[in-house]
Amino acid sequence: METTPTLPKPAKSEIVKQAKAYVEKLFDEQLPRQLVYHTFKHTNTVAKEAAALGQAAGLAAPDQEALTLAAWFHDAGYIDRYDGHEYRSMELAEQWLTQQGYPQERIGVVKEIIRATHRDEKRDTELQKLLVDADMSNLGREDCMADAELLRTEWEATQGKVYSNIEWAEFQLDFLLQHKYLTEAGKDRYKAQLKDNIKEQRKALKKQEKKAKKKEEEAEGYAEGKRGVETMFRSTYSQHQRLSQMADQKANMMISLNTVLLSVIITYLGAKTSQIGPAFTKNPVLAVPMGLLVATALGSVVTAILSAQPDVTSFKWLRRSPQIATNRRVNILFFGNFTKLSLDHFQDGMHELMKDKDLLYNNMITDIYYLGEVLSRKYRLLRVSYTIFMVGLILTALAFGIVMLYKA
Repeated sequence: METTPTLPKPAKSEIVKQAKAYVEKLFDEQLPRQLVYHTFKHTNTVAKEAAALGQAAGLAAPDQEALTLAAWFHDAGYIDRYDGHEYRSMELAEQWLTQQGYPQERIGVVKEIIRATHRDEKRDTELQKLLVDADMSNLGREDCMADAELLRTEWEATQGKVYSNIEWAEFQLDFLLQHKYLTEAGKDRYKAQLKDNIKEQRKALKKQEKKAKKKEEEAEGYAEGKRGVETMFRSTYSQHQRLSQMADQKANMMISLNTVLLSVIITYLGAKTSQIGPAFTKNPVLAVPMGLLVATALGSVVTAILSAQPDVTSFKWLRRSPQIATNRRVNILFFGNFTKLSLDHFQDGMHELMKDKDLLYNNMITDIYYLGEVLSRKYRLLRVSYTIFMVGLILTALAFGIVMLYKA
């Protein structure tokens, strides 16, 4: 049985080795940490695949070098921007290659190869098509599924694109079905595995659909449990509202009491015709208990006001995140959150919420959580207010007692 001889790997040129080292250092120092797919590992894989495709296509040494250099720099632009990073990659490649004294005409070839990796650019030359095939080689490799999950995570972190499991499985299947490798070398290297990946993605989609259907059936079969959950939510909301009203009443009581106390003290101490005013002037030692009483009333009323002060939880970045219904931290039902959105985004979020029971419950749970945070703050400040008032009155009474003994 005859076997096809393996072609020897061409030796790397010195400029290619230097490019690898430069890009590795560049990514390590400047690549945003949210990028978990477009990392140096991805670039290293693309460079290896490009070299292998170029060798299979029988490229001459200068073209092989240009293709590999383009592969090393094709994602370098991610250090500055996400969309349109290809054009920034071209600039970085030109700057570095010029510094290395690389021929200008060959720099132009490298830049045009990188340009072709943008989704809207034409792929006319063999070198351009080879790099595009290498860049999309993950679709024709066994680690396709794992890479797809990394890309999903990266899009959520950098672009705000959030997909459900079914939506992502459908998106991946459509992408795999539509993709076509452009070169014969690419087809020979990846086509068989691409077909296998399409089969695996179909299985994954069916599995997700079965899970969703089973979830719906379970939800329909537990109507009584659903009513119990809704009763729990109603009682919890009612309890939080009662506790909030009680806190506000206690705060208003302390505000009223201490305000009256401060008004009386200031009025009598400042009035020349009152009995307390002259007595206070003749006995300056009374400043100690009176000062304690004023400080007590002031500290108590300030903390009571802070407790009664409205506290609205909001997120400044909501305007840039239309998929808020799926965000675990955000409650779209709360005015402090949805008033940061445009009307269109709010309507989209509400429609999405009404379609998914889990999302609805998640928003209600988030609402209860933040209500609890507000209540905790209210009662903590109320406790401080009452403690200041109690301790202050005790100290004032002791101070008056000491003053009376001193006078006697």
